[in-house]
Amino acid sequence: MAKASDVKNGNVLRFNGELVQVEEFLHRTPGNLRAFYQARMRNVKSGKLVEYRFRTDEEVDIARVETSNYQYLYEDGDALVVMDNETYDQHNIPKTLFGSAVKFLKEGMNVVIAFESDEPIMGTVPGSAELEITYTEPAVKGDTSTGALKNATVETGAEIRVPLFINIGDKVKVDTATGTYVERVKG
Repeated sequence: MAKASDVKNGNVLRFNGELVQVEEFLHRTPGNLRAFYQARMRNVKSGKLVEYRFRTDEEVDIARVETSNYQYLYEDGDALVVMDNETYDQHNIPKTLFGSAVKFLKEGMNVVIAFESDEPIMGTVPGSAELEITYTEPAVKGDTSTGALKNATVETGAEIRVPLFINIGDKVKVDTATGTYVERVKG
């Protein structure tokens, strides 16, 4: 068992029987009271936020988490089939681990998956994806209002909002965390 003073931001802890990832871990020394650690942690499975105060000498269970790079191959029901880039082993990973960013995953993209004793616990997609527009309304001649957006569908089937000058066949960069248009990709 480790002490609370060993915990760093990003660590995964086994806390009250659940796995939580530490988002913020601050050392506090309030006046003449005892020092403590204020922790903000997110439950790995449910995504719920947990706040807790650890005593400086309190024992914590830091989970051994191994992350590895995988290539996304294809979708299989409620799972994604990924391949280990080094051993070429294939794994079925639940879609839910990737959150809402899963709708921007394109075959062949690299993803990072964290395992805790052979159980996949977290999946991370790249911060942005370059996707082709498969459907959007054509721009109306004379409509040049600044900042105006229209609906568009990208090759993965996800719907996003894009500027009026974007047409079918254009490649755009999309922020996978928020699902927003970033820029048009040349070539």
